[in-house]
Amino acid sequence: MDINITDRIKYIGVDDIDIDLFESQYKVPNGVSYNSYLILDEKVAIMDTVDYRKHDEWLCKLDAALADRTPDYLVVQHMEPDHAGSIAEIVARYPDIKIVATARAIQMLPQFFEDTDFTGNTIAVGEGDTLDLGTHTLQFFTAAMVHWPEVMVTYDHADKVLFSADGFGKFGALSHEEDWTCEARRYYFNICGKYGGPVQALLKKAATLDIACICPLHGPILKENLGYYIGLYDTWSKYDVETEGVLVAFASIHGGTAVAAHRMAEILRAKGAAKVTVVDLSRDDMAEAVEDAFRMSHMVVAASSYDAGVFPPMHDFLHHLQIKSYQRRRVAIIENGSWAPCAGRVMREMLAQMKDVDVVEPMVTIRSRMKQADIPAMEALADALLAK
Repeated sequence: MDINITDRIKYIGVDDIDIDLFESQYKVPNGVSYNSYLILDEKVAIMDTVDYRKHDEWLCKLDAALADRTPDYLVVQHMEPDHAGSIAEIVARYPDIKIVATARAIQMLPQFFEDTDFTGNTIAVGEGDTLDLGTHTLQFFTAAMVHWPEVMVTYDHADKVLFSADGFGKFGALSHEEDWTCEARRYYFNICGKYGGPVQALLKKAATLDIACICPLHGPILKENLGYYIGLYDTWSKYDVETEGVLVAFASIHGGTAVAAHRMAEILRAKGAAKVTVVDLSRDDMAEAVEDAFRMSHMVVAASSYDAGVFPPMHDFLHHLQIKSYQRRRVAIIENGSWAPCAGRVMREMLAQMKDVDVVEPMVTIRSRMKQADIPAMEALADALLAK
């Protein structure tokens, strides 16, 4: 895919449409892009490399874009292997190249490339440091814990381009056209969601810059309506509500809890809930369930009891929310148990460990199958959940 960012900044990234799981856990039916860029000035700078699984294709694109020039710098904004996986190849090809990165990133280099000697090849940069390429001046801003500790972003003063590392990234190969928001949201909350504070700190730095274009390490280059994307990142990283509505997430063994969950969704819609989404935690994509939980203002969790605890798909879901810093939401609980209901206790305990999560009373207990006699309690729970 031929993409020119500006006259002197070239896109040299590659699509990976063969990958089934990103980071060995996130489904990517439309693949993923590994973005890399080349700045051609008096000095030549490569902006990040790509995953080693695609390094042959990337090197061909790099060679074509260089047109017999020799790169002077390799700017490494993030050491995760999907971006830094081909660093050793570049040093082998260009022994005099200088790797520009944070001190923490430079410390990590031998951890990933034991057989490469980086002595004399590194330049450590910190907050506000600059690199003069000629017409282009690159300025570096630290972005620790967005979402690794060594991360930095780079601003090009000449063309007003922000190279944003994993920020503003999304799942999906560039060859597949799709709406940005859904897959960017799923990417954000599952990759960076835990680190809202550091993302907020980075957004404050970005607000001081005149940005005409955002070049992330995954997903499309953003040139228009930047306020929309930055606004969403502001909402997400503050853990604010993006969509008024209710996520009904259920984990059902033999179908009884599923019936109760769907009936609860009907009750919520009848009572005026702006949007109700139902997700089957045993079958639906976990990353999408996490995304919807953060997106919505309210949630209902419904699960079967299992081995004196809660059915594992629900435990897994709540664990994901906990480690991603789920917070500031209202949650209602429905449990099911045939002889010793205990799912509600476990769900309540897990939710209690999350910041500012308001567990709505009264919890509803179903015995094996939802019955007509359970409906009033479910109605009361829906009223309590939706109460202002």
